Amino acid sequence: MFIISPTEEARKGGMGHVTKVRDIIGLIKDKASQSKAALLSKPSKLSLHLALLRATTHDSFNPPDVKHIATILSFGHSSRATASVAIEALMDRLQSTRDSSVALKCLITVHHVIKHGSFILHDQLSVYPSNGGRNYLKLSNFRDGSSPITWELSSWVRWYAQYIETLLCTSRILGLFLATSSSSSTTLDKDKQEETISALMNQDLLKQTVSLVGLMEEICKRPDSLHVTGNKLVGEIMRFVGEDCLSATNEVSIRITDFRERLNGMSFGESVELVCALKRLENCKERLFELSTGKKSFIESFWSLVSEIKDRVGRQKVYEDDGKLLLKARSEKVSESARFSERVLRRSDDSVQFSSGRLGLDGFPFQILESVEPYA
Repeated sequence: MFIISPTEEARKGGMGHVTKVRDIIGLIKDKASQSKAALLSKPSKLSLHLALLRATTHDSFNPPDVKHIATILSFGHSSRATASVAIEALMDRLQSTRDSSVALKCLITVHHVIKHGSFILHDQLSVYPSNGGRNYLKLSNFRDGSSPITWELSSWVRWYAQYIETLLCTSRILGLFLATSSSSSTTLDKDKQEETISALMNQDLLKQTVSLVGLMEEICKRPDSLHVTGNKLVGEIMRFVGEDCLSATNEVSIRITDFRERLNGMSFGESVELVCALKRLENCKERLFELSTGKKSFIESFWSLVSEIKDRVGRQKVYEDDGKLLLKARSEKVSESARFSERVLRRSDDSVQFSSGRLGLDGFPFQILESVEPYA
């Protein structure tokens, strides 16, 4: 018989948490897993397995130790085969656990790979599993009902897994890992990025913008904290997500600024899609403000830019001229020869509706013009 003496941090857990039987069992499991790994792992993989087990313990309150994360990331500085082993071991740990704390720490480790990992690790993460597809991490049904805390942490597991999936998807569309983009990039890097974005076709730029908006919407879906207020594990997750949010805001800002120069050359459909994306983004404003602890002037300028571009497109009318769709200011009177013909649908309140479900919000048509003079 032996006694495990919990540390003061374990007893308090940041929430006045008293160590229970479950916590002691978790400590025993961690020790047993590490002992098993020491006996069964190949020498070349021993440091990886031990670092992974030590980074993803059953402690419900503290994030992975950075030194263990660093050991895992170091496996991305060797061969592709070595990096593949590291990602496979991490994913096996994530998929096999039913413990919310272990699952969250695995997801934090994945986030570390995205933010700080080498190109080879990024590549291996992107192709795992090889078929990809929806529900990439397969955690949408995750439940840990051991206690009220683990039940609440389970909701964080489901949301965080979905967020990581969205982050990976957005990164593929952008052609870069978003979480690695830094607001402290050099002026030369930013100039090069702006040149690259300026060379994109309207539809490609729209696709990137819509994807970024989707990521910011996913951030807004994060669970509320009831039993886990002050939990360092949840705090680490939100620190990472907050950094991603700032990067996403910067990326959206660059693209919206470029759209400002393109408005007169955009088609009706492109204009509608842009306004829809910006309205979705504005719906996230209040929830995103909660993460805006710094760079207040940048955030305020960003939302002013979003409102400006949305209003500019919303104040414009679309009409036909020699078969080409043009944009004109709403204040200009619509002439007999400049009517919409059969390209748009008209409702009894004389507003114009775009009926495509792809461009609508939540499956409903979007009202692109606030008011238009009724037809004669």
